[in-house]
Amino acid sequence: YTDKSGHGYPDEPYRFTFFSKAVLNALPTIGFKPDVIHANDAHTAVIVALLALKYSIHPFLADTGTLFTIHNIGYQGIWEPSIINAIGVGWNQFYPMGPFEFYGKVNFMKLGIVYADAVSTVSPTYAREITSSSEYGYGLEGVLRTRVGRLFGILNGVNYDEWNPELDEFIPYKYSIDNLDMKEKNKQYLMKELKMKRIKAEAPLFGFIGRLVEQKGVELLCEVIPRIIEEGGNVVILGTGTEKYHSILQDLQSQFQKRLSVNLRFDIRLSHLIEAACDFFLMPSKYEPCGLNQLYSLKYGTIPIVRKTGGLADTILDYSEHPDEGYGFVFDDFSAPALWMAVQKALHLYNQKEKFAAVRKRAMKKDFSWENPVYKYMELYDKVYEWHNSR
Repeated sequence: YTDKSGHGYPDEPYRFTFFSKAVLNALPTIGFKPDVIHANDAHTAVIVALLALKYSIHPFLADTGTLFTIHNIGYQGIWEPSIINAIGVGWNQFYPMGPFEFYGKVNFMKLGIVYADAVSTVSPTYAREITSSSEYGYGLEGVLRTRVGRLFGILNGVNYDEWNPELDEFIPYKYSIDNLDMKEKNKQYLMKELKMKRIKAEAPLFGFIGRLVEQKGVELLCEVIPRIIEEGGNVVILGTGTEKYHSILQDLQSQFQKRLSVNLRFDIRLSHLIEAACDFFLMPSKYEPCGLNQLYSLKYGTIPIVRKTGGLADTILDYSEHPDEGYGFVFDDFSAPALWMAVQKALHLYNQKEKFAAVRKRAMKKDFSWENPVYKYMELYDKVYEWHNSR
C-alpha cells in the first residue's frame, strides 16, 4: 500500500475502508464466524467501528468481539470528513468530540480505540506512556484514558528461525555462544565489504538500523558519532528517512571516511550482517512502542545502547545498575550528553574483555520468542469475547 518511495497514495482512506467492509461482508459468505476480530492500526480500524455500529445486529456477527492494537500511535490515519460517505454510517455520527470527529476531520485510529472491546499496544511501558501526555499520545491521550481499564501492553516477539546467528543464511560466519570468535570474523568481513578501517586492532564497531527520522533519535546519533570515532570506534548506519538526516550523515561520512559507513537504503542482508558484526547497537529513540532491533541484537551478542522508553525500557536491563544481571546500557534523558554517557560506559566495558564476553553471553541467553506473548494474547482474546457477550 505504498509507492516505490515508501509513501502512501492519496486514496488511502478509501482503500482501507473498502478492505474493512470487504472483510465484514466476506465472513458470512465464506461461513467463517470469528469469536474475535483482531484489528491493527488505522488500516483496519473501520472494521471495529462498522462492527459496533452496523454489523452488531447481524445474526452472524453479533457475538464477535474486537481487539484493536496500536503499533505506533504517531500514524493515525486522519482524513477529510467526506470519507464518512464511503464508510456509510451517516453524517449524524460526525459531531464535535464524537468518535468520528477529530479537530474537524475523521481519525481512523480514534475509531478503533473508541469502539473496540479492548485495546492493546506492543509493550507495557508504551501502554502507559500513550495515556500520559500529548508527547506520547499524539492528541489521543485523553481518549485512551477513557479506555484505561481495557488497555493492555503485550510485548512483540522475535522469530528466532529468522534472527539467529546459528542459522542465519545472510552472514558468512555462523556462530553461537560457544564460538564467539566467529563474530569477530563477521566484523572483519563487514568492514572489508564497506571499505572501513580500524585505527587499532581492538576497536569497537557501533551499528544503527532503522528509519532516519526524529522518533529514532537520529539527531542525538549525529551529535555523538564524531565522539565515538574520536575514541577509536567505528560506526555503520543503515536506513532511509528524511532528507535532513540524509544530508547530515553524508556530511559526517565525508568527514570521517572509512570510519563511518552510511548506507541510505533498505537492505535485509546488510541488516543481518550488521547485527552479526557489531559490538554495540544504538537505539536512542525519542519513543519506541516496542522495538525489535534491540531484541535481534541480544541474540547476536551485540550489546544494545537504548533510551528508557516504551519497549526498550521493558526489554533491556542496564548493566551499570545491575552488573550481575544487566545485558545492555540504558539512559533516561533524550539528549546527546545522556547518550554519550551511555556510550562511554559501553566503551569502558569493551576494554574489559572478560566482563564484556560475559555480558555478551548473558545477552544471547535472553528469550524474547513469541511463546510468552502468544499465551497473553490468547488470554486477552478470551476476555474480549467474554466482555463483548456480557453487555
